[in-house]
Amino acid sequence: MIYGMHHVAICTKDIDRLMAFYRDQFGMKVVFQRETFGEPNPDSDAIFGLKGASYRMAMLKSTNMHIEMFQFATPPGKEGDPNRPVADAGITHTCFTVTDIESEYRRLAAAGMRFHCEPRVRPGFGKATYGRDPDGNVIELIELEPGCPFAV
Repeated sequence: MIYGMHHVAICTKDIDRLMAFYRDQFGMKVVFQRETFGEPNPDSDAIFGLKGASYRMAMLKSTNMHIEMFQFATPPGKEGDPNRPVADAGITHTCFTVTDIESEYRRLAAAGMRFHCEPRVRPGFGKATYGRDPDGNVIELIELEPGCPFAV
């Protein structure tokens, strides 16, 4: 039985920078780290669908979600597009619920986060905006209004 979602995963070229961003700006805690350099691991290769994978990984936790991060040494991955349009196929964003979206928007913008726009009212559910982490991955901030049909 599937009973919930546990985490999303992000591959990065600089895991230290990305961990610091989510830890310092979103209050996430690093709860696990692992490095597999020089350790053949057929189980990881099978799960990833790769051969000879070596990587650093970390699991970060917030109150109700986790983000897993990978930095692969082998095989070398391609650079991501820091301006990848959200209309492209694939996972488009990670969403964080907030209680004061205008305050969080100002705080994160002052810390260097690029936003697509200022928070906008979304009739029927609240206010939202999209911004990007240091790798260009899209993060949504959402402040849900009372009675929203998908409030947590």
